[in-house]
Amino acid sequence: VQLQASGGGLVQAGGSLRLSCSFSERTFENYHMGWFRQSPGKESEFVAAVTWNGGRTYYANSIRGRFTISRDNSKRMVYLQLNNLKPEDTAVYSCGVGSVPYTSGSVEYYAAWHNYANWGQGTLVTVSS
Repeated sequence: VQLQASGGGLVQAGGSLRLSCSFSERTFENYHMGWFRQSPGKESEFVAAVTWNGGRTYYANSIRGRFTISRDNSKRMVYLQLNNLKPEDTAVYSCGVGSVPYTSGSVEYYAAWHNYANWGQGTLVTVSS
């Protein structure tokens, strides 16, 4: 398994969770990584991304200020801290690794599904009202 997401669960509105994504390939350290989510009956949507060295982060407007993405290449981990959760955040969250190394682009670039080459199995986040 190259990517594995974990940390989802059931939480009340206003609560917090921290999602983790482990990657097994050392070469992934050279690629941006992102989180997308998909709610029932909806298309997958971009949540957040981080550049290969963690130097820049990008967020969807819907979660800006509530979620924080980070990475620790020494541990081969990417994290997504979810704070002040809302029922509309309920979704399966998946992590992906970029298709091109050493990128430094716009939020539109990192929000595009086709700029990711590998995906891990998602983790379910359920927020109750």
